[in-house]
Amino acid sequence: MPGSIDPASAGSSRTGDASGCPASGGGGLLPAELRTWMRVLAAAGAVEQQLRKHVKEAMGVSHDEFLILCLLADQPGNTLRMTRIAELLGRPKTRLTYQVACLQHADLVVRESVCGDRRGVALTLTNKARRLLAQHSPALAAAVNQVLADSIGPTHCEALSDLLAQASSAPAATRDPDARTGDSKTVS
Repeated sequence: MPGSIDPASAGSSRTGDASGCPASGGGGLLPAELRTWMRVLAAAGAVEQQLRKHVKEAMGVSHDEFLILCLLADQPGNTLRMTRIAELLGRPKTRLTYQVACLQHADLVVRESVCGDRRGVALTLTNKARRLLAQHSPALAAAVNQVLADSIGPTHCEALSDLLAQASSAPAATRDPDARTGDSKTVS
């Protein structure tokens, strides 16, 4: 399929020819799980590249700021603690400080102390941010759908969405090297 994502081309241009790459035949040095992970990263990178452009032009925020807004929008009360945002984005809390300041300056979030925790800080979306997300979300969703449809096709796009929804709702567990025998350890 034209434009499909190949782990050998992850990180190179989408138009590059990967047929000469040792990994393109599937028999390279990487096991199947790592090749699959490289495909996931390539698909996510393609979506992120498209979103960066649209988010900056349409909403006037950076991609990282947009991710914070999306996390907040998906929570009851549109509120999350900074530490939880850092965990979900896989970034140190100190790195979020700049993005939060920009969002506050743009009147898109309110920063408040958490009752009973003098060090806890929670962010809440403002009405302005809710309106901005409601206005631009359909176009951003269409951009994501287009990138994924171009990369993996509409049928696989729907299947991927279903699989990721299942994965995100599953309990966090880490497996032993003997995981194929059914033994597992749950991380608490």
